Amino acid sequence: MSEEETAFEFPCTFPFKVMGNHDEAFEAEVLALVREHVGATGEEAIERRASRNGRYLSLTVTFTATSKAQLDALYRALHASDQVLMTP
Repeated sequence: MSEEETAFEFPCTFPFKVMGNHDEAFEAEVLALVREHVGATGEEAIERRASRNGRYLSLTVTFTATSKAQLDALYRALHASDQVLMTP
């Protein structure tokens, strides 16, 4: 598969998962970055799950992805954030 090829057929519904410390700064930054790359997302598109001890927070944001380039740009922006611990 070349760099331009992907297993996805766009547009498609895409759940993007991000993990970080369980605090307001993490959630605010992630949502701002997601909205910058994919547009407005409603509250129903965001799933929050705290770790067992409550120290970490997993956010899954489901949106309509329009291209591989869009997903790559979002991944790079989140990966560059000090707030984000992991983007599986």
